[in-house]
Amino acid sequence: MALLRERSASASPSSGPSAPGVRPGLALAVIGVAVAWSAHQLLPGIPMLTTSVVLGIVAAHLPGVRSLVRGAARPGLSYAGKRLMRIGIVLLGLKLSLDDVLGLGWATVTMVLGVVAATFLGTWWLGRRMGLPGDQPLLIAAGYAICGASAIGAVSEATDSDERDAATSVALVTLCGTLAIAVLPLLQQPLGLSDAEFGRWVGASVHDVGQVVATAQTAGSGALGEAVLVKLMRVALLAPLVAAVALSVRRRRRVGGTVRKRLPVVPLFVVGFLAMVLVRSTGQLPPAAIDAAQHAQELLLAAALFGLGSAVDLPSLTRTGGRVAALGLCAWAVVAGVSYAGVMLVMGPVS
Repeated sequence: MALLRERSASASPSSGPSAPGVRPGLALAVIGVAVAWSAHQLLPGIPMLTTSVVLGIVAAHLPGVRSLVRGAARPGLSYAGKRLMRIGIVLLGLKLSLDDVLGLGWATVTMVLGVVAATFLGTWWLGRRMGLPGDQPLLIAAGYAICGASAIGAVSEATDSDERDAATSVALVTLCGTLAIAVLPLLQQPLGLSDAEFGRWVGASVHDVGQVVATAQTAGSGALGEAVLVKLMRVALLAPLVAAVALSVRRRRRVGGTVRKRLPVVPLFVVGFLAMVLVRSTGQLPPAAIDAAQHAQELLLAAALFGLGSAVDLPSLTRTGGRVAALGLCAWAVVAGVSYAGVMLVMGPVS
């Protein structure tokens, strides 16, 4: 416990990116992002954010690097996993405008709401029934329901979750999302989905935005456009979900007399996310500014996910690894099945 308190203090919010204790970890995160970016350039089908998580996990177990990750670099990596994640989530709001949401139509909006609600509540309930420790059921549910690792980072910040719970959840959601890139395109023809329907199914069921793009582009530009729009509708639900979770945690701690720090109803970075949605909705931002913000957002989230991945301790997962994997597969089946049913019931092919 003393070691955990020491780590928490060394990566406290008062430590800025220029603080000496933070620099080694941030430098390691920058190297990880550079390698992930290079890998994405060589293999565009592999999302950079997915690669960043994997590299973080590898770094945490690589002989000669492990001691650095667990020691001198830990404060900076924790800083990246928290602070850079917040900034990246704020910039994520620039991907979405109110016109995009309204253009989907009420049938699509209703379907997405149903998918998110069923996935979140079903995964959370199942994770608790399986006895997963800490906030893992909540974080995994958020990742599957909304937008993968970004949602996990947002909810973990709002609930002050243990870094190890967040790291385990990110690893699981990233693995299953990567699996979707290979599996879902194989199911388009057997399921009888048109390109537009396939794109909407992918947007409603795949976790991370990059994974959605990698999966949907296999069916062409039309499928990709539909997938991104539906996915961004799920991203828009990040703010109300985080606010609801934070409010629930506050009430539970007040009733239980818990002395942990008081949590805001709506975290500041969620307010920033909503502000960026409104800014994008004005239509006044030049395309160059939107592109620059998107590149910055990807780099920040990549650094944050490298930091989270580096907190994964594979040997410690042996105690709950089977249950975590079972929950991941069950949640994957839920989100894929519910979203497919939604596409068939309320979303006809686009003419």
